[in-house]
Amino acid sequence: MTDKKNEDYVVQMGNDNYDKNEKPSFQARSPPPAAYGSSPLGLIKVLAPFDSDRARKWFPISLLLVGMIYTSTKSLQFLSVPVYTIFKNLTIIVIAYGEVLWFGGSVTPLALLSFGLMVLSSIVAAWADIQSAINGDFGTADSAAAVSTLNAGYAWMGMNVFCSAAYVLGMRKVIKKMNFKDWDTMYYNNLLTIPVLVVCSLLTEDWSAYNFSRNFPEDTRNKIIIGMIYSGLAAIFISYCSAWCIRVTSSTTYSMVGALNKLPIAISGLVFFSAPVTFGSVSAIFLGFISGLVYAWSRVRQSMSSGGSLPTVRPTMSASAKSNRDANS
Repeated sequence: MTDKKNEDYVVQMGNDNYDKNEKPSFQARSPPPAAYGSSPLGLIKVLAPFDSDRARKWFPISLLLVGMIYTSTKSLQFLSVPVYTIFKNLTIIVIAYGEVLWFGGSVTPLALLSFGLMVLSSIVAAWADIQSAINGDFGTADSAAAVSTLNAGYAWMGMNVFCSAAYVLGMRKVIKKMNFKDWDTMYYNNLLTIPVLVVCSLLTEDWSAYNFSRNFPEDTRNKIIIGMIYSGLAAIFISYCSAWCIRVTSSTTYSMVGALNKLPIAISGLVFFSAPVTFGSVSAIFLGFISGLVYAWSRVRQSMSSGGSLPTVRPTMSASAKSNRDANS
């Protein structure tokens, strides 16, 4: 399935000569030096020195992050951008019930309704995708091969949902147990992914001069490297904001905000990647948007019923009280 129409519809990243880990590993190297470089300048005042015991306890979280990145890349190899985005929302349901088991959270009827809408949007998206494959919208007459490609994508998507949910829930658990500051979370998260990505890249990717020139064409090499540095530096603030959001709200709210951010990406997939614009695909995106609004309303209702404010900050608690609470959880 290498014809031009299919390449426009699916983000093709399946070529063995393409270094899938090379660019993420390069980007992961930017935040730790930048964070340490900002500390003496006073831009980051609360970054603690490197602690091997903390790093050992955080390392499984970094492994899950790498797994999330890799399975995400493999999913996009077989699925279109809109379908990938819609199925990614299923992670929220797994995280919500993970919070019930690990952190004593609760799921309100409105939240259940939003989860049901998410599942419905995923079913509609899968139906629309399979119909497009059977009808030849993938650009191939072999519908069986097209459906087989989709099945592989759904399998990778299932693994991505597991890795994403385990990563977010595990990160919140370790942040609470280790009393990590937001900058500490960003620093260890990016630092510990570097050796994993580098080792995986050296073992599995082609580092020949030909492949390097293929991934970094000479006429655009400088622009690509500068863009990677910019995106790596932007990862500092993304990691910081992610850690802050998980710490002061909940893993489910963090995931829902991320899902709402991805809906414009799903729409852009229809516009820029020539994905078939069908009633099913548009309906799936619309249902995903409605599910996000329903969940946001459920959080507002839950906050109002408890007599508190919107879930933006948690009450201040002493270190000893936090330790006692975490020990009992």
